[in-house]
Amino acid sequence: MSKKVAVIMGSDSDFPVVKSAVAELKKYGVEFECRVMSAHRTPTEAAEFASKAKENGFGVIICAAGMAAHLAGVIAGHTTLPVIGIPMKSAVLEGMDALLATVMMPPGVPVATVGINGAKNAAVLAVQILAVSDDELARKLISEKQKMADGVKKKDADLQAEIASL
Repeated sequence: MSKKVAVIMGSDSDFPVVKSAVAELKKYGVEFECRVMSAHRTPTEAAEFASKAKENGFGVIICAAGMAAHLAGVIAGHTTLPVIGIPMKSAVLEGMDALLATVMMPPGVPVATVGINGAKNAAVLAVQILAVSDDELARKLISEKQKMADGVKKKDADLQAEIASL
């Protein structure tokens, strides 16, 4: 059985974006836990969660945060597990502040970072990390990639047919 994925948000207002990560994890049958924790308002709880994540059966931690976006870094500083940051779009700087805060980590404290509001890709990356040691997840990923390729081929065939009819 694969390890679990933790999905942590700095605020419950992030959930409308983060729910696509939750849906993706469900699609692959990956067990997860979704929580709200703040690097600034609940730093002790965030640090404790991260420091015990491995012993609690987690294999990857996804962190979504906007604005100062220190959540992924705080979590990464307290665990050896892979941490994936989702920079959240904000009204002020369109998420660029969160992107830079998430991607600019000091040496020795890496955070894999997806695009702004890239929750689905964060979940897929988490599944890919777990699939390194889980053949069933690897098969599911291969199947999903084939479905995506088939979809693109169909769109191309439809486009070629429309062009031919002009």
